[in-house]
Amino acid sequence: METVRRGYEPKDTMEFGPKAAGKLNAAAQELHFLINRGYDTKSASTFVGNHHLLSERQRLALARMTSPDAALFARAKKELQQAPASLVLDGFNTIITLEVALSGSLLIEGMDGTIRDLAGLRGSYRLVDKTYQAAELLLNRLEVLGVKNALFYLDRQVSNSGRLRALLLDKAEGRSVRVQAELHPSVDGVLSRMEHVVTTDAIILDKCGSWYNLNRSLIEQAVPKAWIFRLDKPAL
Repeated sequence: METVRRGYEPKDTMEFGPKAAGKLNAAAQELHFLINRGYDTKSASTFVGNHHLLSERQRLALARMTSPDAALFARAKKELQQAPASLVLDGFNTIITLEVALSGSLLIEGMDGTIRDLAGLRGSYRLVDKTYQAAELLLNRLEVLGVKNALFYLDRQVSNSGRLRALLLDKAEGRSVRVQAELHPSVDGVLSRMEHVVTTDAIILDKCGSWYNLNRSLIEQAVPKAWIFRLDKPAL
């Protein structure tokens, strides 16, 4: 199996290092100020990014970390503090973030407390060495939490989604958690209408009935040395 550092970008060490932290924190506060006053996130990110001469990757991180107060409040009200008996998981969203953590690549902490990656998924995905580790860690964590049923939704149109489904089902054999995995053409749409969701996708978090922040606790416990860029403090 090929050894791959999922989400690794050589420039991240500089663009998200100590010298860049002050600029990114200032930019996040400005973006937060603007979107709280109704400005579109994309146009506000462009404006703030141009002002601070941010790279495209820094701008992407800024947009993914920052949310308006109304969204943060609504997400906090729907966040489950304990894992329920049944969870529905945004499969690629969850697995890829764990792969990035295991690769030592950049992760970012959102104002809503979620841990996100910048790896992206543009219709192309392949299983790598970290995929197997991520699946093991994830299923182990579900067992520890006492989860009895876990339903993974995977984007049907993404390459190798069938192989990831087969891997999850194989790794789940003999475990106390009952795992199902479905390929679906519109995962975001399905999860947006459900309860007990595991995802870091902001659109889904805003629309779903309730959610559980699984990746954060899993990464903090199982990958304590993961590289997570955090803002100094929430700009609330």
